[in-house]
This record gives sequence, C-alpha cells and structure tokens, in this order.
Amino acid sequence: MIEAFKKAFPEYKILVTFFSPSGYPSGKKFALADYVFYLPLDTRQNAERFITIVQPKLVIFIKYDFWYHHLKAVHDRTIPLLLVSAIFRKEQLFFKPHGRFYLRMLRLFTHLFVQDETSYELLKKFGIEQCTVAGDTRFDRVLTIAKNFQPVPFIDAFVSNKKTIVAGSTWPDDETRLHGVLKKLDGIKMIIAPHEIDAAHIKSITQLFQKSILYSSLKALPQEALQKGLQDADVLIIDNVGMLSKLYAYATITYVGGGFARGIHNTLEAAVFGKPVLFGPHYQKFREAHELIACGAAFSYDGEEALQRLFSTLLYDDGALMQSSNAASDYVHNHGGATEKIINYVQENRLLTRP
Repeated sequence: MIEAFKKAFPEYKILVTFFSPSGYPSGKKFALADYVFYLPLDTRQNAERFITIVQPKLVIFIKYDFWYHHLKAVHDRTIPLLLVSAIFRKEQLFFKPHGRFYLRMLRLFTHLFVQDETSYELLKKFGIEQCTVAGDTRFDRVLTIAKNFQPVPFIDAFVSNKKTIVAGSTWPDDETRLHGVLKKLDGIKMIIAPHEIDAAHIKSITQLFQKSILYSSLKALPQEALQKGLQDADVLIIDNVGMLSKLYAYATITYVGGGFARGIHNTLEAAVFGKPVLFGPHYQKFREAHELIACGAAFSYDGEEALQRLFSTLLYDDGALMQSSNAASDYVHNHGGATEKIINYVQENRLLTRP
C-alpha cells in the first residue's frame, strides 16, 4: 500500500509507526518510508503532541490497531482517518453490551475498509455506515512479489529439475516431522528456511539432515566443489533472512511452519506462485488458511503419517498436484485489488491534494 501511495501521491512523505518492537527493526529498513518511528504510548498528551509535531494530511491504521487517544486526536482535528484490511467478528469486544467505549472508537474513523461481507454487515448492524468491503492488501503485496520475481542464485543448480519441497518459517517441531518424511521419499529435494536462524537452531537442523548444505557456505566454494555440493545435498538450509518469498517459486509443494507452535506463518507467499500449501494443525485463527483448505489449495496434518500421505499424493499424482496448484493461484489472484480500492477512495474524495 505504501508503494501505491508513493506512486499516486509522490509529493507527500510517508511516516510509518510501530508499537511492537517485533516489527520495528525490519520496518526501519523499508526504503519507501521517509520516516519510521515507534508510536508514542497511547495517552492524551502524547497523542496531541505527536499530531502537533507531525501535522499529517491523512492517517491510516492497519487491521487491529485501535489506540483511543491517537484516534481521537486525529478525529478532533478533522484529519481524514482510515482503517484498512480490518476484519471483525461478533464475539469481539466492540459488539458486546459492555464494549460501547470500544465501539465509539470505530466511529472516529472517516472510513473503514474491511476484508469481508461478514465484517461489513456486522458494522452496519451497529450503525457504522462508513465502510467498504475491499479485501486484504496483503494479497496485493504477494502478487507484486510474484510479478517482480528475480531468480535466486544457486537455487536452480540445487533443484536440478527434481521435485522440491520448500519449507518456510519452520520451527523444530516442523523440522522433525519433515525429516521423518523425507527419509521415505526418493529423489526429492528440500529447501528449509527456518523462522529462527540463530547458530544453535541452524546447527540442530544440519545435524538432523545429514545430507544438507548451508546457503551461506555456497559463495565460498570453488566451482567444482560448489556443483558437487549442490548435487550431493538433499537439503539446502537457508541461514539468512529476506529470501523466503522468492524461494517458494522453486517448489513443487510448499510447507509453512508454525502449525505446532503459536500458529502458522504466511501462507499467501507460497500460494501466489500456484503451489499447494501444507501446514500443521494450529491454523484456526487464520482466515486464509481456512479458505485455502476449502478450495483444495492447502492441507493441514497432525502426524507424520498424514504428512507422508499428503506429500506422496501431491508429488506422485500429477492430476492432484495440478488441481491443487491451480486452486492456490486462483485463490490469491481472485482476492487482489484492495489497494486499488483504497487509493481510488482517497482520490475520489480528495483526501489528499497537491501540497
């Protein structure tokens, strides 16, 4: 969305804020943001001072960010205030008898762009009329990544036209199960991009997968040793960050980790390339996981035998693989367009004009 705003309104500068320290380090590196800061604690004094310093022309909050004093400070100064990619459920506090304070926060927005009809109808039921079903801007993001795909060094040589499993954002529970299944599959390559790349975790993966090679070691190898190493290894371990979204393009089947921990990671990055997506049982909070399963693009499993059956079916049944791959691609492409709707709204309502 930032990229789209930069293109549509190049005269304006963009300030991005984070409240959680988990997002700030990566966000700080984002080249298209002119400024990246932490959001001040949500007090009346902080919010009013922040708005006085920044003097924004348009303020956008994403999905779940509801900070009363910051929202009110923007609203009270009649600055256009948008919420995008929001999703609402009837069990949320906004819609409880004792949640009227939180419902009032939603009324502070100039307009709310929600992901689905359920959210739209729920807001309408509670008298919030200024809303539009636009979808989730994350679909547009992964579509852009796929469109601008650039080959990753060494990966073609490693895959070498063999069927390949790309496992992204994995945790130890995922890796143990993948190891058990890979032993029973013949002639299959695997690329693992773990969620954590600290030395101890990388060491545990290399010990688990005996015929593996680290991506970081490839550049230092002489050409002959490089070719032999890539050819002999069954598993390539990615011990850096920032490559995963492109690696899924090389997959026959993708695996998204986290399904045995707090919850699965980004499934859209895999599905956008038209690849079946597999993950563990903890996916209940992730709407796109449910929808991918429903359309035949994704599969959840809870044990090693179930995982082996899924891999075997998709790797060796070309019809099943094609059907699932097409479903994955169609799902992502059919859900794009949220960013364009938001930009159009801003333009049509003249929320931003020439400075």
